[in-house]
This record gives sequence, C-alpha cells and structure tokens, in this order.
Amino acid sequence: MPDMDTALKEIMDIDGCIGVALVDHTSGMALGTAGGGKDLDLTVAAAGNTDVVRAKLRAMEMLNLSEKIEDILITLDTQYHMIRPLTSRSGKGLFLYVALRRDRANLAMARHQLKRIENDLDV
Repeated sequence: MPDMDTALKEIMDIDGCIGVALVDHTSGMALGTAGGGKDLDLTVAAAGNTDVVRAKLRAMEMLNLSEKIEDILITLDTQYHMIRPLTSRSGKGLFLYVALRRDRANLAMARHQLKRIENDLDV
C-alpha cells in the first residue's frame, strides 16, 4: 500500500494533472499536496473545497440520502476539479482534491486511476 506522498505522486502522473491535495474536511487543512504553483494555490483550494464537501453532505442529510459520495466534479472552461472523499476507515473525514487540464485529461481514465490509487492508499 502506498503512503500519502507516494499516492500523491502517482496522482500527479495522471495525464493533465495540475495539482492534488489530501484534505481533512473537518478542519479544511491540506495534509499533503503535490503540484500546484502560482496559478493554483492548493492550500486555498483545500480550504475552499472543504465548504463544497460540507455543503453536499448537509444537502444529502436533509434529503435523507443514505448513499455515499463517489466524487464531485466541477467543470471549468479549461480545467476539471475532482473531489473524492476517501471511503476507507482510516480515510474517514478526508478527501482527495485533484485539478486537471481539460485539454490533456481523459476524465474517465482519470476517475478510474484515482479510484485505484485511493483504494490502495494507506493513511
């Protein structure tokens, strides 16, 4: 099982990946990041996307939905932003945030690779 740093590096190998963060959605803190840069502050993205996850969880609770979120996709003009809550017991309360370039990423393959990496991740 890969550790957090290895998993983040594997995610950066996904075609078109700009940056990735492993985030605690109770605090909004990024526990680990890879990529990013001057055009993508992963610390700010982690905190902001925590609000997205919390809002979706609240909405699901109000709707009495007992399903789990597989991922949340935000489509921008030039990027895809994927939020994937971890489902393992050790990953409870954590999510992966991944930004991809739309012109280089294959969304279906990226989702498949992210699911595989998440299933193997040891946090």
